[in-house]
Parts: sequence; C-alpha cells; structure tokens
Amino acid sequence: MSKYQQPTIAAIASPIGQGGVGIIRLSGRTAYQIGCAITGKSKLIPRHAHFATFKDDKETVIDEGVVIYFNAPHSFTGEDVVELQGHGGMVLQNMLLARCFELGARQATAGEFSMRAFENDKIDLLQAEAIADAISATSMAQARGAIRSLSGEFSNKINDLNEKIINLRLYVEASIDFSDEEDVEFLSDGVIEQKISSILQQIDGILNNAKQGQLLRDGVQVVLAGKPNAGKSSLLNRLAGVERAIVTDVAGTTRDTLSEMLVLDGLTVHLTDTAGLRDTHDKVEKIGIDRAKMAVRQADVLLFVYDVSKENAPFELAKALFFDVIAELGQESFEQKLVMVANKSDLLPDVSHETSAHLMDNVPSAHVNVSCQTGQGIDKLVAVLKNKVGFHPPENSLIARTRHLDALKRAKSHAHDAYIQLTVYQAGELVAESLRLSQQALGEMTGQMSSDELLGRIFSSFCIGK
Repeated sequence: MSKYQQPTIAAIASPIGQGGVGIIRLSGRTAYQIGCAITGKSKLIPRHAHFATFKDDKETVIDEGVVIYFNAPHSFTGEDVVELQGHGGMVLQNMLLARCFELGARQATAGEFSMRAFENDKIDLLQAEAIADAISATSMAQARGAIRSLSGEFSNKINDLNEKIINLRLYVEASIDFSDEEDVEFLSDGVIEQKISSILQQIDGILNNAKQGQLLRDGVQVVLAGKPNAGKSSLLNRLAGVERAIVTDVAGTTRDTLSEMLVLDGLTVHLTDTAGLRDTHDKVEKIGIDRAKMAVRQADVLLFVYDVSKENAPFELAKALFFDVIAELGQESFEQKLVMVANKSDLLPDVSHETSAHLMDNVPSAHVNVSCQTGQGIDKLVAVLKNKVGFHPPENSLIARTRHLDALKRAKSHAHDAYIQLTVYQAGELVAESLRLSQQALGEMTGQMSSDELLGRIFSSFCIGK
C-alpha cells in the first residue's frame, strides 16, 4: 500500500497548445471524489475508461471526454489518481482545471507527481530522472537510453553492486569481533581482497557506460573559431544542413556568437560560431572577439578553422590568436580541446595527401582536411570529434548525469581505499568504514541516501504535469 496519500494536486498533463486530447491529472486523497463530482458519476471502476461529461457547479457542461481512475497503490504516484481526458484546447483545459481547484485540489508544482511516486517507492531517483530525460530527448539514442533507465536497468546495476558491497561490509564488520589472531587470518586469506577487486571492476564497467550516457544526454560544447573568412560560418551551415549563419566574402560578417544544437552521428553537439579573430578598431567587432574567446574558454572542443590555401603555419597562428586564453588555461589544456580544421581543401592540388606542406608545422592536435564547398572531409571531422570526446556508446547505453558520475567516482575511490586498508595495513575497521562510504555514495544515485535539497533540485526541473 501507499505510505500515505497527501492532499490532492492537479495539473494539465498534456502539452501546451491546441491538440486532439487534453489531459488533467489529479493525485491524492480526494482525487476519486473530485472525479466523481465533475463527471456526476456515483462510482468509477478502477482502470476502466468511462465516457463522461465534465460539469461545473451549476451543472453546465464544460467539456466531454473520458475519465480513468487508478486506485492506490496501483497508480503512477502510488496514490489515488484520476485522469480527465477532454479536448485539447487550452481554454477548455483551464476551465476544467479551475473546477478541480474549486473542489479542493491545488496546483501541482513542477515534478510533484514524480516526487510522490518516489516517496511511495513506485520509482527510485534514477528512474525519476529518466522520466525528464525521456521527455527532453533530442535523438533516438537518447530516448532509448532514457527508457532503459526508466525501466530500471540502470537501477538494477547499481542495486546489484550495492548489495555486494553491503554483504561484504557486513561480513567484515562481523569478523572484526573475532580474536586478534583470527581477525588477521580473515583479513589476509585473500577472499576479501578478491571481492573488493571484483567490486572495483564492476564499478569501472558501470562508470564507463555512465560516461557514454552523460555524453549522450548532455552532449558537448563545441566552438568554431579562426580568422575572418576562414569558413567558420560555412562549416556551421554544412554541419547543420541548413543556411543557419550568414556567409559573405566580407571579413567580419559574424559579429556575435551564434549557437545551434545538432545531433551528429548520435552525439549531441552545442555548436557555437564566433566572430573572426583579428586586430580591429571596430567597437562592436571587438566585443564579438571578446565573446569568441570567452566561448573558447568554456568549450569542450575548439574547432580552429583556417584557410588551408593561405596558411602555412596554422598551429602557430592558433597560438598567436589565443595567447591570452593559453596563458589562462595552460598550453596542455588548450591543446587537449583543439582540433585543427583545414578548410577549402578543394583548392589544393592533392587534397588526399595528409602531410602536405600546409600541415607540416608539428601540430600536436587532431588535424582534418575539409571543404565546406563540396562537403569533403565532413564525415571524418565528425569521427574525429567523437574520438576527441571519447563518444562510442554501446547499443545498451544508459542515460547518466554529472551527479551519477560523481557518485560512481566517489564509490570507486572509497572501495579503493578499502583495498589499500586491507592489503597494506590490514585494518579491518577502516576497511568496513570505506565500504560504508562506498555504499553511501551509490545510495545517493537511487535516492536511498539523498538530502531534501538534492531531491528538490532534481524534481523542480520537471514539467508541471509530471
């Protein structure tokens, strides 16, 4: 049964705007009574669709449609839930919602339905987050990964791992009560060491999958930069498949940053075009150049675009144009995010020759020949970009978030501490404590050990009807 039924909440659960069907969802202790009052029915059979007219307090018909009652605990929230499915006009939906409020319901806050499902143990925190991820998915891979997480696949992996840590922790703590001689033998017999090693390997496997899942969900921030007329805007248009940016022969056409979200071979890319970098007295263009450098500082990947028919030392050019950025980030950090893009390669006599004179300046970063005019090399650029960020998701990828990666890394660190305490110091109490901290980190992922502040932040990002 449900842990409890709270005061009834109501919200429009269908998208804003006109549509064939508009849904009002209610959940709580008086949801059933409100459903009966609006429809004039004396009884609603659970999980049956009843045709009904929806009326106001003067028996005037507001709308007509279908009412469905889900009795607790056999509902999404674990409470009594009623759905009023009428026509999709916003006026009609708001009139019906207002009637629900008159009968005692209150407006649901963002994510409150999912919060109640979590509180009533219908879903865990990973599944709750997967609901929002499924709704906001921008690619088939994202949607499939979110649905796998929603179905409990990610949770099962974490719960299985946590169960092994708990069992091992209990074993260690129980054995600490033995005599000193037996305790030492127990710690050095190799069984615990093997089990911790197995746990570390399992964490690594989940962590690798989660890293791919985070890239799948969040994508990467990619910035196009270079001198004026190098072809940055043309490259954005080529990758986007539409004329998104204005392209002219006039240097300095792009004055401000221009962002576009793309999905390139499954990888979500937040692509930003920037103003051409050069010395200028134009105040507006100077502002654009400052914004370009700020975008580069914040980027995961910098695509430095240059005209391969004119530049013989492109890497030195990049260092000169971004000397202040390099001074701030450091040479190594700058090079880690850098990809050299040799544009206009169709103008070269032999574009297939990767070590042409234009590419012989000891460039330490990835280097790709492309032609925005013909499309040559674009597929290779996408492949280089995926390699740069390590995006190679398996078919069974699971959507993950930054907090999941953080929790897994902490769980791994604590498990590794347990291994050191065991193999180096044979300190049973410290082994048990490290395992407890590892268990706690994993518990944060599913919501077994989450603060109210964390829960509030997660569920407040949901849409109102969820």
